[in-house]
Amino acid sequence: MDMPSLKGRVSDEEWQLRCDLAACYRLVAAYGWSDLVFTHISVRLPGPEHHFLINPYGLMFDEITASSLIRIDADCNVIGESPFPVNPAGFVIHSAIHEAREDAQCVLHTHTRAGVAVSAQRDGVLPISQQSTFVLASLAYHDYEGVAFRPDEKPRLQADLGQANFLMLRNHGLLTCGRSIADAFLHMYVFESACQIQLAAQAGGSELIAVDPRIVAGVAEAMRVQTGGLGGAFVWPALLRKAERLDPGYAT
Repeated sequence: MDMPSLKGRVSDEEWQLRCDLAACYRLVAAYGWSDLVFTHISVRLPGPEHHFLINPYGLMFDEITASSLIRIDADCNVIGESPFPVNPAGFVIHSAIHEAREDAQCVLHTHTRAGVAVSAQRDGVLPISQQSTFVLASLAYHDYEGVAFRPDEKPRLQADLGQANFLMLRNHGLLTCGRSIADAFLHMYVFESACQIQLAAQAGGSELIAVDPRIVAGVAEAMRVQTGGLGGAFVWPALLRKAERLDPGYAT
């Protein structure tokens, strides 16, 4: 989509966040995690206003650019001008998490086949892979209450999430949060991988071998020492190069 560039019209810090968030949308599409125009990735902007960037509703994830991202306030009111609408209902989950978690700069939500499938399993994520140990070290669950557009669901969602960085929305999908866009993306990469591996292992029909609970506990302690992150910043430069190879137009 051709949009007037906002480069030079917003702060350097906001422009960098816009470029990183646009790259994140493009990468989510490239990895097959998008759901047409549905679901969202939000990032909190610096400053006391509690403003956020979110996708313009109606654009496919592989169409999103830095300049097309929309700035909104905590009530999903558009700040500035945009030819595109936003989806207030879609921001309910995101606003709840941003409101409760100052450390959650970025919130990423998906409706992948594997994620929804595992979210419908009573036991949720099973400790059967290395990927699952990272998820289980910081995993929470939230029961399905219908399409998430009612503000009264927010306190229950916040309570269920607590300080976890991985949230399985029962019968709905996956959600991750992170101190940066890079961390939220890497968390989702691991979360999605754990779900895909679980379904593949279950499809094999053999008895599954569980990881020793002491190992899972050790991973949780290691992540706590690392302030809750998997180190998304280490892989993010490589992912940006991938986004650049796919289409450098994301950063316009």
